[in-house]
Amino acid sequence: MRDELFSMDAKQELSDPDPVRRAQITSKLPLPKRFYKEAAVAERDGGFSVELDGRVVKTPARQNLVLPTRAAAQLIADEFTAQEKEIDPAQMPATRLANTAIDGIINDPQAVLEDVLRFASSDMLCYRAGSPQRLVQRQTESWDPMIDWAAAVLNARFILAEGVIHVEQPREALGAFGVHLGAFTDPFAIAALHTITTLTGSAILALAVAKGEISGDEAWELAHLEEDWTSEQWGEDAEAAIRRDIRKREMQAAVQMLQAVSV
Repeated sequence: MRDELFSMDAKQELSDPDPVRRAQITSKLPLPKRFYKEAAVAERDGGFSVELDGRVVKTPARQNLVLPTRAAAQLIADEFTAQEKEIDPAQMPATRLANTAIDGIINDPQAVLEDVLRFASSDMLCYRAGSPQRLVQRQTESWDPMIDWAAAVLNARFILAEGVIHVEQPREALGAFGVHLGAFTDPFAIAALHTITTLTGSAILALAVAKGEISGDEAWELAHLEEDWTSEQWGEDAEAAIRRDIRKREMQAAVQMLQAVSV
């Protein structure tokens, strides 16, 4: 049963970067029954492992699930504890993030950081609406402080654009941004940083969270400013709200992991 659980999580379909898509796929698969009584954290291999009834959890690539801090391992143990009669990987974002860090990122962290930097080259915060004026004003009031922070603290001066036509960001800005990204070497922190980036569409917001400039909740709200504006004008779409809730849980898990490995 243990092998069945993690082989299921290793399926190519479940590696889909969209958490909503993963949840949809997982909902169509038979879920394994919970086969353990207790999930706990133990010191092992210079770190902290997650154990089910005393047996260490394995990643999809059959490596020991060992994390650098007790707090990080506890996040995963709590996810296993929360499972009831069946084990649903779609409800275990911290576990999936740790699997990604161990099985993939640890071998090539630079590739992941470069992907975050690509997001910065077309960061959501740099693309502004031309109208209506109230939306323009809201973006200016909410997003400009982040652009100013990047310029003042990161020495990364980004160019703003109106509409969706791509604007080339200065090499100096991306270079300065990349220097700060390069300070992240822990694979779990990098996995969390990448997740926050993809969920918000903003590498600037992700780095601001990682550096403690803003909270995860603040980043989430800033990332959904336009979506909230649309809901205010036309009402909330029920299906969109469900998708947003799923993605928010992914975001919260990533922020918690980032904080846990930074303890």
